[in-house]
Parts: sequence; C-alpha cells; structure tokens
Amino acid sequence: MCGIFGILAKAEADLPRPLLETAIRELFILSETRGKESSGIAVRGSADRTLHVTKDDIPASELIRSAEYRRFLDKALGPSYSDGQRELAAIAHSRLVTNGSQENNTNNQPCIKDGVVMVHNGIVTNVAELWERYAGRIERRYEVDTEVIASLFRLFLKEGLGPVEAIRKVFSEMEGAASVAILLEDSSQVLLVTNTGSLYFLEDPAGSLVFASEEYIARSFTERDGVKARYGGLPVTWLRPFTGRVVDLSDWSVREFDLNGTAAGPAFKQGSAFAIDEVLTEDAPPAAPGVNAGAEARLRALLEFPLEEVRQLKRCTKCLLPETFPYIRFDGQGVCNYCANYRPKGLMEDRREKLEEVLKQYRREDGKPDCVVAFSGGRDSSYGLHLLVKEFGMHPLTFTYDWGMVTDLARRNIARMTGKLGIENILVSADIKQKRRNIRLNVEAWLKRPRLGMIPLFMAGDKHFFVHVNNIRRQTGIHCDIWMENKLENTDFKAGFAGIRPNFEKERIDKQSTLAKLQMPLYYARNFLVNPAYINPSIPDTYSAFKAYYMEPREVYLLLFDFVPWNEEEIGRTLIGEYNWELAPDTDSTWRIGDGTAAFYNYIYYTVAGFTEFDTFRSNQVREGMIGRNEALKAVDEENRPRFESMKWYFDTIGVDMERAVQVINAMPRLYRQRGR
Repeated sequence: MCGIFGILAKAEADLPRPLLETAIRELFILSETRGKESSGIAVRGSADRTLHVTKDDIPASELIRSAEYRRFLDKALGPSYSDGQRELAAIAHSRLVTNGSQENNTNNQPCIKDGVVMVHNGIVTNVAELWERYAGRIERRYEVDTEVIASLFRLFLKEGLGPVEAIRKVFSEMEGAASVAILLEDSSQVLLVTNTGSLYFLEDPAGSLVFASEEYIARSFTERDGVKARYGGLPVTWLRPFTGRVVDLSDWSVREFDLNGTAAGPAFKQGSAFAIDEVLTEDAPPAAPGVNAGAEARLRALLEFPLEEVRQLKRCTKCLLPETFPYIRFDGQGVCNYCANYRPKGLMEDRREKLEEVLKQYRREDGKPDCVVAFSGGRDSSYGLHLLVKEFGMHPLTFTYDWGMVTDLARRNIARMTGKLGIENILVSADIKQKRRNIRLNVEAWLKRPRLGMIPLFMAGDKHFFVHVNNIRRQTGIHCDIWMENKLENTDFKAGFAGIRPNFEKERIDKQSTLAKLQMPLYYARNFLVNPAYINPSIPDTYSAFKAYYMEPREVYLLLFDFVPWNEEEIGRTLIGEYNWELAPDTDSTWRIGDGTAAFYNYIYYTVAGFTEFDTFRSNQVREGMIGRNEALKAVDEENRPRFESMKWYFDTIGVDMERAVQVINAMPRLYRQRGR
C-alpha cells in the first residue's frame, strides 16, 4: 500500500555521490503516488558505522526539498565518500497511514525497534493478537503495525535462528500483507522479503542493486535523465510472492529463499553494533481527547430511526420501493414502474464455461500478472479475487484508489486477501488531506441548504479511479481488466433526486444518457448559484471527477458476476471462514462497510425519504428471484439502522461537527410526511 524503495551498493560499485542522491530523489518522487502522508529514509554508512534515519509527516516531494534533508544527506553520506566509497545501503518509505497517526513521528517509517531499522509496505492484520501472544517477550512502544515485525524478527534472532529462518517464522505468525526491507545495527545482512510480490529489482553489473515496490516505478526509474546512463536498459526482476533475498553488504553475496520453504539460509552474521542516529522533527501536539461517554451518549440519542413511520409508506407490491422514490408510479395492482420495466439480468445463471473461454486468452503460465482487478476491499471485489485465483487460476494485479474515504477496515481486508493469496496491490494515493478538505467544504455548504440531489457531490473525489485504472493498464501492458460490479447495486435514485429520470434501457449501472450528462451539471450549477458556499476550491476536483466517470474510456470491461452466480451466503461464508475477513462493529451487513461515506448518506436518505441503497439492492434481488419480498423487508429493517461508529469516523475524518450536522438532517422536511403519512 505504501511505497518502499532502496539502493544497496558494494564498496567497488563506483557509485558517485551525485548519482546516488539523484537516484534516491527520483525514487522518492516516483514512489509518492503510493502515499503522501509521511516519508522517511535510512542510510547505513559503514565508514562512520552509523545507521542514519530521518522521517517526517510530509510528502516525499516536500521532504527532499527541505534544508533538513540536505543536512541529513551530508551527514549520512559524507563519511562514506570522504576517503573513498564504502559499501552502503539506503532504504526509504513514502507512507499511506494505516496504523498509527503520522503526526506522531515514531509511527512513521523507517521503523526503528530493537536494533532493527525497516520499511514495510502492507498491513499486519493480527497485530493485537501477536502482542498478546508474545507478551513478556517483546514490548510494544508505538502504534504502527510494522513494530511487531521488527520486534519478532529480533526475538527470533536472539533465540538462535538465522535471518531466513527468523523472517520465515515472523511471516508464519502474522496475517496480512507485507513487503519489507530490513537493516540491522549488528549485521551487514540486508533482508528484502514479500508475501505479495510487491518488490522489483534492478541489478547493476558493477555492484549496485535498486529495488522498488512497483514494476512501473522500477521501469520509470531507468528512464530518468539523471540515472539512465547507469541504469537505463537494465531488466526489471520480480521477487515473486512468498520469497525473499538476503544481501550481505560485506561480501556482496545474494541468497534468494522461499518463505514457505525449509532449506536452510545463511547463518546470522553478527558484528559489533552500529550507532543509530535518528533525526526527528517535533511531533504535532497531542490530539484533543476523544468524545467522553456522556457526549457520545448524547450523539447516539440524536440519531433518529423512524421505522414505524417508514413502515406506513405505500410500497410496490412486488419489490420494496416506497412512494417517496423518485419518479415512481404504481399500476392498478400496486406494482411500480421500476418492476414493470425491469429486465432480469440472469444473475443466478452459471456461465463459468463462457468466462473460462474469455480468461484462457489472457491467462499466463509463468505466474506473472495477467489481469487487472479494481479492488476496494469490499465483499464483491474480495470474493471475486478469491474466485479468480482459486477457481480460474488467474494471476491478478489488484488496484486500489485511496481518496481519503477508504476505511481502515477496508485496508485491512485488502491486506488479508492479497497477503493470503500472494497478490500484488498497486495503491494510488490521492492527496488525502486535500480530498478530505474538499469533502468538508462541500458538506459544510450542503448543511447550509440541504438537498437530496446534491449528496453525490460528497463522493465526487473517488471517481478518478477510472483514470488511474486505465493508466495502470497502459503502464503494465495488461490487456484484461476485470470488475466485480454487481448489477444489484443500481442506485439511480441518487440522480433521480437531481431531476434525472430513470433510464430503464441502460445495460450498465455506471452509464447515463447524453441528456442526463447535460442535466446533471445544470442541476449542480443552479444549486451553486443559490448556495455560493459550493463555489470553493473543490470545484476543479469535482469537474475532473465528472469527466473521469462519464467520459473516461472503458474499452475492456469484463464483469465477473455476469458469469458467476452471486450468492450472498456463500460469499460471506467464504470470506469470513477462509480469510478471516473483518466485519464492521456497527452493522451485521457485509455491504458498504469499507466505504467511509455510506453510513452518512444512507442516514440522510432514510431520515428524509424513508429508504436507502439497501432498499434498491433488496428490490433487485426480489426481481431476480433470489429472495422473497417478506425476507427483503425484514432485512432492510435491520440494514437501515443508523451506524453510529461509522458516522462518527466520517465526521471526525473530514472535520465537521457531527452534532450540528445530524441536527440539520433531522430538521429536514420528511417526504413521507408531506404525503399525508
């Protein structure tokens, strides 16, 4: 998920300092797409026998422009070049925050613990269990999950294991995804290990090695003007999932090993300890204390759930849609026009043989990625990934666009799936601070004049993923991309509240007619005029999101669930039983739990209109013959309950006062009361 990279060089590599500094700078810039919330670097200088470390809660591009970074390089590299080059190692990190706030610099990377200095791309999902299991033998000091890897690795070394055996044991104990680079204060051995395949190498015949967490980053690096004279044309080597390397800087020996294997690795080559010199900027002041129990109880009490009123709504006699649904009409039998115009999608039909005919055109036998999968960490993309690997023998390259509303739960589930399946996840990170600021500005504007049709504006920031997935297809040369879009999830009512009539003829849920594409911006423009608070710095992002969603080419669009029956019980049983897939604490549903905005907007829709996305989802299931209407009604009564913890996370994350926002929503006119109910 984060970006890690590094450069190792033997003493005879003849790696001039200007070239080394340029290489590090270019790798920092290229890796910043993987995370912009903090950055850091560690340099092992054999001349002064010191591990130099600096890190800060700023993007890599900002770090490398700073005077502090310049001073760091002078201190870290100066001794190695003052009287002839010595062997050296540099490992670095561009962080997307998952565990531990970046404002506390001890949580940033490189992580330093027990004489281990390391960078980590991924998430350890059983951190609490590991600390508990080894209580009394290792001590937790930080919040970051990387710490437990470092602590266990050192523990197992102390118990007499070699570095390969020690890291194998760490990976056998942990759950989740991890690609790591490890330096040791008391050894010249460097470890590079991955269980997802997110490590790529360039090996210079003169005796230097460059690694990065993404193939495109490694390839792009070779084309940079400042380094291509040395590294241009070198092949990129892939470190396969569940493998690692031990590089001994003292004699430049390189040993590759299988994480799941039993072959003995080299002995631990212990020497006198290097000093660790860590340069830290001052931590941000402690965060304000959380909501106390009394305040939390008051917030919970504010959330309304008008179940009995909603139950009185007139509903379609075939599906669940109520009379408050945009553009709904009922015939003499009480059946709505959405049911009358619905064409069954055949979602219970098994077309696996047809899917196999398509996939065999792309499947690779060498284990390298053969398809790109847009991976949110939600239930459908997680289950689809399971099917592609376990049933169809594909080798997916997963892609996640983190725009600031991907929850920690979703990130952990991404790590669970990719770590267990041995699959690489390319994460493109937006400028999350800016994205969250844009959401805050638009939510604050909406609260001044709340309109149901303006709610999709809150989610505009995530639509750029269509651009990024096309970029990844071009960068990787993979011509098959597979989507886990579920046609049960059609939510046209969101556009309906903006005056867009339903299009019963469309084939895909992400499509809109040319007329609708014109009507939508006009609706927004009218609201911008009557509510100038919408005219804020988020407009360029919203405009580019509109272009990405409606105009970005989607030439290859293979939908897995057009071929494989969608079975909710089987999906839940597989994900929870085989992958320890995590559920949200505030709902029993497995849908929309990784999307930070869903609990908020569904609360608005239910409070004001008496239905949510769950009503449309269950209605489509009824139309497909998957479940009965009574079963669907019972399900939405539970699924539509307010989700306090998720809503609180949303408001805390974007910096909007939850109490004030909920009061505004609760004061909105109820559509079901306006109809005489």
